[in-house]
Amino acid sequence: MELKDKRVLVVGLGKSGVAAALFLQAQGARVTISDSKAEPQLGKEIPALLDKGIVVETGAHGERTFRDQDVIVLSPGVPVDTPQLQQARKYRTPIIGEVELASRFLKGPIVAITGSNGKTTTTSLCGEILAKSGMQTQVGGNIGTPVTDLIATSTVKTYNVLEVSSFQLETIESFRPKIAAILNITPDHLDRHGSFAAYAGAKERVFENQTQDDFAVLNADDTQCVEIAKRIKSTVFWFGGVEQAGNGAFVRGANIYWRTPEGEELEIMPVNEIALKGGHNLENVLAGVVVAVLAGCDAKDIRRAVKEFKAVEHRLEYVDTVDGVSYYNDSKATNVDATIKALESFSRNIHLILGGKDKNSDYTVLNPLLEERAKSVYTIGAAAEKIESHLHLPGSVPVVHAETLKNAVRLAAESAVAGDVVLLAPACASFDQFDGYEHRGRTFKELVHSLHAAAATSAERSGNG
Repeated sequence: MELKDKRVLVVGLGKSGVAAALFLQAQGARVTISDSKAEPQLGKEIPALLDKGIVVETGAHGERTFRDQDVIVLSPGVPVDTPQLQQARKYRTPIIGEVELASRFLKGPIVAITGSNGKTTTTSLCGEILAKSGMQTQVGGNIGTPVTDLIATSTVKTYNVLEVSSFQLETIESFRPKIAAILNITPDHLDRHGSFAAYAGAKERVFENQTQDDFAVLNADDTQCVEIAKRIKSTVFWFGGVEQAGNGAFVRGANIYWRTPEGEELEIMPVNEIALKGGHNLENVLAGVVVAVLAGCDAKDIRRAVKEFKAVEHRLEYVDTVDGVSYYNDSKATNVDATIKALESFSRNIHLILGGKDKNSDYTVLNPLLEERAKSVYTIGAAAEKIESHLHLPGSVPVVHAETLKNAVRLAAESAVAGDVVLLAPACASFDQFDGYEHRGRTFKELVHSLHAAAATSAERSGNG
C-alpha cells in the first residue's frame, strides 16, 4: 500500500485513530484526523498531532474534509453508516479500518480472536502461552495496544496475537489471520449493528480471507459457531464438547486433552490447575489450548503458562475482602451473557451491581439466576429504569435504584454480611458515567479499597478504646 503524498483522513481521535494517524504521517502521507467531539473532550493528543504536521478537525465532520481524500481510515468507535461516509462512498473513496491498515504492513503470522465474551482473557492467555513457549510474541488490537503500534516491532517470526471486535471486523478487506478464533456469539452491540444477524455476520468476517492453509478455531457448544463452520474455507478445529465429535481440545474426566484430525490424543493438563474462576474461563482455556497447539507449542509449556495465568484486570477480578465480604470487579461484563457467566461463577449470596449505557439488551433473562443466587441488586446509570422494569424478583431479592457506582458500593457494603459477594457485572456499556469499562472498573476498586481502609481505621480505634 503506497502512502507517500497520499491524502488520508483518519476518523476518530481514540487510541487507534491517533496511532493510525502517526503511522500514516511517518509513511509520508498527508494526514487529517477528524472527530465529532469538541476539543476539550479529546485529551492531550492534539498538540502532538499538530507538531507532526497532522491537520486536526474537532467539533464536527466537515463535508469537504471527507470529499478530498485518497483513503479514509476509520477508528472502530465510528459507525460505518454516518452520512459523511455514505457520501464518500459515492465518490468511491476507499474506506478501511485501523486493523486493515495495520495488517498490510504487519510482519509475521496473525492470530485473531473474537467473540461476544472472553476475548481479552483468551487473547492475553494465548500471548502468555506463546511467549512462554519461546516464541516471539506481541499482543494488541482491541485489547489496548493499537495494531499499528505493533508494526515497527514485528518480524517475519513474530506471532501477532490480536483481539478483534465486531466494529473492527466491519472494515476489513484483505485482513487474513493464520489462526482465527470465534469464542462464542450472543446478542451484543445491537444498538450499533441493528440486528443479531448483522452482528454475527461481522464476527464471521474474521474467516473471510482465510484459505485451506489457515486455521479456524470454533466453539463446539455454540450454535452460531457450528453454523459458521459450514461456510468457511479454512481448516476447522474445535474446543468444548468435542470428545466424540472431532479434532481439537476437550475435557474428559478431570483433564484437558488434545485430539488430532487423525484421532491421536494428547493429555494437556488437569482442569484443577486452572487458576481462573468460572466455567466460562474453562472454555477460554480450551480455546487457548487449540491456538497454542496450532502455533506449535508443547503440552508442557501450555500447562505451565495456563497454571501461572491470573485473571485479567476487569474480568472477574478479585479485588479485596472487607469484613468477610468478597468484592469482584467484572466491569468488562458489558453485555447480558457476560453477566450470566459472572453470576454462574458464584453459588449464592451475590449483591449484584447492574447498569450503565443500554445496548438494546433484554435483561429479563437474568431473572432465574438472580432469583436463585442473588441477595440484592443495585442499578446504576442510564439503563437503570429499563433494567428495573425487566427484573421480576421475589421480595427477598430487593432491586435498589442506586444511581451511581459510589452509592451502589456503599449500599451493598451496608447490607452484605460475612460470606457474601459484591459483584460488579453491569451488563451495559460504561459511557454514560465513565470514559470506558476500565475507568468504571478502577473506580470500583478504589471504592472497595476505601471501604477496606475505613474498616481498618475503625478496627484500630476499637482496639485503642
